[in-house]
Amino acid sequence: MSIRHAVLAALLEGEASGYDLAKRFDVSVANFWHASPQQLYAELPRLEAAGLISGQTVRQQGRPDKRVYRLSGQGSDELAAFVSSPSRPTAIRDDLMVKVQAAEVADSAPLIAALEERAGHAERRSALYQQLLDAMLAGRSERDYLRVADRVGPYLTCVRGRTFEQENLSWYRWTAETLQARRDSVS
Repeated sequence: MSIRHAVLAALLEGEASGYDLAKRFDVSVANFWHASPQQLYAELPRLEAAGLISGQTVRQQGRPDKRVYRLSGQGSDELAAFVSSPSRPTAIRDDLMVKVQAAEVADSAPLIAALEERAGHAERRSALYQQLLDAMLAGRSERDYLRVADRVGPYLTCVRGRTFEQENLSWYRWTAETLQARRDSVS
């Protein structure tokens, strides 16, 4: 997958400026695709030149003009083709995992601290995803929401993000506790 498809999918939520897209990526897309604001800003003119999105300049009072983008028919077709194409499984690429793999070669205290820091991050992200899910449900049951919502993709990917972060949290804590117990038994 390229950033192209992630941007097109984010525009399914409606028209957006580059700044709005960066916020969308940070909140709802970040659990499965990372893109810096600079990457997004660079991709928008390419998508527009390819006819996949259309842009319009919006004049603002007391602020610089902004450009807002929306998905074009050609962009919808491109996104539909992407959704229909096969996907390959992904692999974890994480330097912290390499450090855990080699935990015995150095003092484990910094590694334990890094695991605890990651656990805190995972806990905060999990809570954020839960807040987003609660907002989407707006008091409805999940079953009712999934049956009648216009779009369920954002909900489903948010559930995946929450589950991913909950599993990370559990593993980080368990690994830190295991390394700490080994450290304590040597002392």
